[in-house]
Amino acid sequence: MKLLTEIPLISQPHYQIDYDSNILLFGSCFSENIGKKLVYFKFQNYQNPFGILFHPKAIETLITYSINQKEYSEADIFYNNEQWHCFDTHSKLSNNSKEDLLIDLNSQLKSTNKQIHDATHIIITLGTAWVYRFIEINSIVANCHKVSQKQFKKELLSVDDVTQSLNTIISLIKRVNEKASIVFTVSPVKHLKDGFVENTLSKSHLITAIHHVLSHQTQSRCFYFPSYEIMMDELRDYRFYAEDMVHPNQSAIHYIWERFVKVWISQQSLKTMNVIDFIQKGILHKPFNPKSEAHLNFLQQLETKKNQIQKEFPEIIF
Repeated sequence: MKLLTEIPLISQPHYQIDYDSNILLFGSCFSENIGKKLVYFKFQNYQNPFGILFHPKAIETLITYSINQKEYSEADIFYNNEQWHCFDTHSKLSNNSKEDLLIDLNSQLKSTNKQIHDATHIIITLGTAWVYRFIEINSIVANCHKVSQKQFKKELLSVDDVTQSLNTIISLIKRVNEKASIVFTVSPVKHLKDGFVENTLSKSHLITAIHHVLSHQTQSRCFYFPSYEIMMDELRDYRFYAEDMVHPNQSAIHYIWERFVKVWISQQSLKTMNVIDFIQKGILHKPFNPKSEAHLNFLQQLETKKNQIQKEFPEIIF
């Protein structure tokens, strides 16, 4: 008996992720969930250098600035609620010091520029097509930083708007790194603060735009992974959501990760992942008797596996 409808997925025949890959992730908080899995299994990855970015315009802006080597100045930041902020980035970069914020912003631009040049895979997770425009400068922001909502105008990006933004992102990346594989996905996180109907409308704009772009990018190593569809059509039950009924819980994240592995992770890497999983669980293991012979033997076995992995992949550190 089948208790769910499973989305047919096949292993990506080319450009798979392995332990020589350099993975760069941008986007909504769901990209961080996948990023945590990559970190756990010790893949080389660089996640959300400017914090969580929910909509395509925010991602486009920071990729543009990174590739064009923009340098942030005092004119690009502002003071509110006893901290300095930048409308282009998430509040995790906000700082009590104006000077430190500018140092961090420009450091991240330089790091991201290098990562885009070096990346073998760039994963972009889109969360919403709803944006906020700061009225004073008539510009769409990535984050409002608790500035009064009266100073913003809420807008829904059209399918054409999203399409144009994604095409710009692809063109910028390919200008400096033709070999990078770009994987788009839509976050299954519900943006219910926008409204139930509005959330569905927003996701539909993102999905339609992505597929429109991909239909014209057949030779550009651009792909789609159906995170949103797996959550909606395979799991489709509130037991797979966290207590807020908005975010996927750990079971759902692990399930979608397993589906991602099926498509994007090379068969050879699966063997390494199993060894790393053994090591990671071993590191977290708390023995009843730390001085027992059995535990000392286990530690020796763990150390042997660590050395084997690090001999093959010197960049991996436990």
